[in-house]
Amino acid sequence: METRFDLMSNEIGAKLAKRFANFAAVLHTSALPQSTQELVSLRASQINGCAPCVDMHTKEAAAAGESAVRLNLVAVWREATVFTEAERAGLALAEEGTRLADAHQGVSDETWAQVRKHYDDDQIAALVTLVAMINAANRMNVIVRNQGGSYQPGMFAAAAN
Repeated sequence: METRFDLMSNEIGAKLAKRFANFAAVLHTSALPQSTQELVSLRASQINGCAPCVDMHTKEAAAAGESAVRLNLVAVWREATVFTEAERAGLALAEEGTRLADAHQGVSDETWAQVRKHYDDDQIAALVTLVAMINAANRMNVIVRNQGGSYQPGMFAAAAN
């Protein structure tokens, strides 16, 4: 499979990518734990079949010290013992917020209650925005068939400047 279109070589695409990088920079400085951000981004990307985002968030998480065991178990987090209750709430929100077409009610009241239990308002704002933004990034990458495998940790950090 070949990439259909290089968004980064297009003037509009490059401007939009910079805005995405700016969102990511704000999220990175939020009170939402970085490990939770990477796990949530990884899970949504797995669901959406976004190879470049799975590549990026796996490598970023590993570079930040995330264990291989936890990264390998993200796809089956409900059956794994290595995630905190707060992380489970974030992963559930990521799944339900990603699978909107599959779950006609969207995010369940139970999941929302768990999110409220474990995160403050600033962290919730970051978490909700993160789920929305990773889904948008996944869709752009999948539409143009961007490939995974070449990402290096920190590669996009300079794009926000």
